[in-house]
Amino acid sequence: MNNTPDKRTDSSNDTSDEFGFEPRGVRFTEATFTFSKNHWIVISIILPVLFLTWSAWYATVQYNNLQRQDEYVDAMWSKVLSQYARRADLIPNLVTVVKSYAANESELYGEITNARAQLNAISKATNQSRDPLVLDQFTQAQNQLSAQLSRLLLVAQKYPELKSSALFQDLMVELAGTENRINYSRSSYIEAIAEYNMVIRTFPTNVMAKQTGLTSRPKFNVENEAMIGLVPKVDLR
Repeated sequence: MNNTPDKRTDSSNDTSDEFGFEPRGVRFTEATFTFSKNHWIVISIILPVLFLTWSAWYATVQYNNLQRQDEYVDAMWSKVLSQYARRADLIPNLVTVVKSYAANESELYGEITNARAQLNAISKATNQSRDPLVLDQFTQAQNQLSAQLSRLLLVAQKYPELKSSALFQDLMVELAGTENRINYSRSSYIEAIAEYNMVIRTFPTNVMAKQTGLTSRPKFNVENEAMIGLVPKVDLR
């Protein structure tokens, strides 16, 4: 019996070349495929997690920025109200001083009292800066009070002794400073409103604003802005 092993091999299973070397990569083809498949499985899991994490972080940042700007606008409006209240508190003192020299202007004094009462009633509304109707009523009331204050100061011009009164002069200096602070605070508020409304209307922040219920704020129009600070200067000489 011939025990010599048959050196012939199945050509279908022979992957070596004529020199007996096995080509690189043939032996590891299956392992390489398995590695690539696992690699893509990991990526397909990590990418959605990263995207969801980034989306949550971005939404949080947008929400916080909106809330911060909303609070900033409210703070600017509070400063406006504070200065208007300061002016309103000065008016009774001016009326008292002017009345001591011009007692015959009782009709004007009554109109000033009514204007202040109307303004105080509107000022109690908590949504002045958010409701366009309430804001319009507020600015109209301020216009009316400014008009009455203008008439009061014009009356004072008729009385040289009143103008030379130290108390009247002190009140006028305080009123002038208050008017300057009103103009500054109002300008700051208008700028804050403009920036806030731009953010509210810009994508993608507008999506977050809609979801959180934040809307554009009404603003002073040019006419109201000009009228509301209209107080004549009084020559104290």
